[in-house]
Amino acid sequence: MGDTSVKKVEARHSPHGEMGQKYLVSGTRVSMRLWEDERPGEPAPAVARDYETVGYVLKGRAELHLEGQVILLNPGDSWLVPRGSSHTYKILETFSAVEATSPPAAVHGRDEDVSKPVRA
Repeated sequence: MGDTSVKKVEARHSPHGEMGQKYLVSGTRVSMRLWEDERPGEPAPAVARDYETVGYVLKGRAELHLEGQVILLNPGDSWLVPRGSSHTYKILETFSAVEATSPPAAVHGRDEDVSKPVRA
């Protein structure tokens, strides 16, 4: 039998990162985080992360600037940022999204060590 552990994270106990993200549940190979009500503004400098990110837009609009491309993100859209890709986000209207990262972004400060990608 494989690993039968179950994790549940209650929203009121979810830790927040210094970029404004709320950390949701995390496993050994994947983690989730929530960006809630991010405000419009100019994008931060582009960064390349050592993890892969997939996301889903809950509300609002943003541009994903990825390796010279600009991808418009609208409610219901999902996206992928490959590991090591230079990218940043420009929030166009109040934006909320869920992201999953693999390996987990929060491990060893992976998403706290460089420029803030979402906050303006």
